[in-house]
Amino acid sequence: MTEKEKRDAGLLYDANYDEALQKELIASHDRCYEYNLVRPSDLQTRRTLLKQMLGSTGEHFTITQPFRCDYGYNIHLGENFYSNYGLVILDCAKVTFGDNVFVAPNCGFYTAGHPIDAVRRNQGLEYAYPITVGDNVWFGAGVHVMPGVKIGSNVVIGAGSVVTKDIPDDVVAIGNPCRVLRPITEEDLTRDYDWK
Repeated sequence: MTEKEKRDAGLLYDANYDEALQKELIASHDRCYEYNLVRPSDLQTRRTLLKQMLGSTGEHFTITQPFRCDYGYNIHLGENFYSNYGLVILDCAKVTFGDNVFVAPNCGFYTAGHPIDAVRRNQGLEYAYPITVGDNVWFGAGVHVMPGVKIGSNVVIGAGSVVTKDIPDDVVAIGNPCRVLRPITEEDLTRDYDWK
């Protein structure tokens, strides 16, 4: 079994010293570098580069620069995806976003993890578990989503949250570790957002 096959099977694999994976990482990092240097006003070049980098996208999507990822091909965006500045996706496993997902600045989605024991960790071994996000999800600023997490549809994840466990549909969740705060209700449709 190759290291890539081990990675894709959710097994420990050599993330640091395998030549084939390192070659893919460097190529993806070069594409991210190129993307981040494109003028923000050059929407067509930005779109073209992202379409080349990512596994799949909807028709309408925006990733505001800077953006960083590991491989790119494991990232799948639904329709109407939007991310603000500073998105990081460590896509050693698949990261799948549904439709109408909004990501605030400085959020990260990390499929990669490392053994607790220093012996295997120092050998460059890691694992990768997929992340799945449903439809109509809003991530507040500075949210971090850990390996293997599934987030339902119609969810708000509060700013600064560290999501270590699955989050069900139709809730507001927040914290470190992230926990369900309350359900989203009909009252939320009529809430006044006057900040004064």
